[in-house]
Amino acid sequence: MVICLRDYAERSGASVTSKKIRVAIAGVGNCASALVQGVSYYKGKTGSELVPGLMHTILGGYAVEDLEFVAAFDMDKKKVGKDLSEAIFAPPIALPMKIADVPRLGVEVMMGPVLDGAPEHLRKIPAYKGTSEYVFEVSDAKPVDVADVLRSTRTEVLVNLIPTGAGRATRYYADAAIKEAKAGFVNGIPEFIACDPEYQRIASANGVPIIGDDVKSQVGASILHRTLLKLFMDRGVKIKDTYQLNYAGDTDFVNLVHRGETKEVTKLSALESLVPYKIDTSVGFGFIRALGDCKMAIIRVRGEKFGGVPVEVEAKLTVIDGYNSAGVLIDCVRCAKIAMDRRIGGPLLSTSACFMKHPPKPLTDEVARQMLEEFIKGKSRE
Repeated sequence: MVICLRDYAERSGASVTSKKIRVAIAGVGNCASALVQGVSYYKGKTGSELVPGLMHTILGGYAVEDLEFVAAFDMDKKKVGKDLSEAIFAPPIALPMKIADVPRLGVEVMMGPVLDGAPEHLRKIPAYKGTSEYVFEVSDAKPVDVADVLRSTRTEVLVNLIPTGAGRATRYYADAAIKEAKAGFVNGIPEFIACDPEYQRIASANGVPIIGDDVKSQVGASILHRTLLKLFMDRGVKIKDTYQLNYAGDTDFVNLVHRGETKEVTKLSALESLVPYKIDTSVGFGFIRALGDCKMAIIRVRGEKFGGVPVEVEAKLTVIDGYNSAGVLIDCVRCAKIAMDRRIGGPLLSTSACFMKHPPKPLTDEVARQMLEEFIKGKSRE
């Protein structure tokens, strides 16, 4: 017997609301493409309690299909002016597979501010399909006032997915959402917004939630690495040193190679915050164009076990990076929405600790998940 997700939720006692979540996206790249496709993929999906790919089928009364995209911003000539349903498949998007046909959404991708989002190292890389085109060419359209667009579209949550290293542009979008339009802000990239005391103060005063910083993928290098470190500690092994090497061929990794300082900070924080003593930790990034959005991570952990005898674990992870973030972002958006429903502003501590590499308050994954479930059920404001 097949059961509609809403029917299942209602029969199992979960509260379901028919109200949509009005979502805007800054940066129409691989992660945005995966997010938008995912909403179409899970629409009307049938199944049992466990729906593959989702941590929460219904979260706070909201299904995945309740995400409604109302605005999108980019600066790429091949995307600006196009319907979002078309822009999410335009090069240099490098997803190696398509999971859903997305109907026309009636959402035009608008020209956002360039600021520091279009460095020269991105404009000089050949396109992924072997053509002579550059990765992107900045549109000559006039940038819109993002705060005005967020207000006019009644955006409730803005998801920031612009290029890594674009600190000024990130703060422009954060200001537009948090300070001006009073919309929730999900910061998916390694710039520090949720961890900034001033943004925390303003968000609390304006009653809007912030989730960040830098999304921790569903089964990504950071969560796998943290799991291995915890295994060593739980089994009484003293960790001596560890490293994580990451390779991919998308624009994010071009940025990581050329200006990945903040990403290194968030990666190291995600690992070192878990271990109660000092260890030698290294992270590295490499751009391999042929990989596209397929990411490979090599993780090694070395330690001393019984009698000082050495032990070493090396793991290799291969994932399609955009889809690896989408399931997490879907939950982040829904958590931001239920916080707004409950008039909770400021950084969402449990959501950020569970889903982000550099949260305002680092927690173990088990504690963060337990606190998150209490927040979703309304037993906690954090």
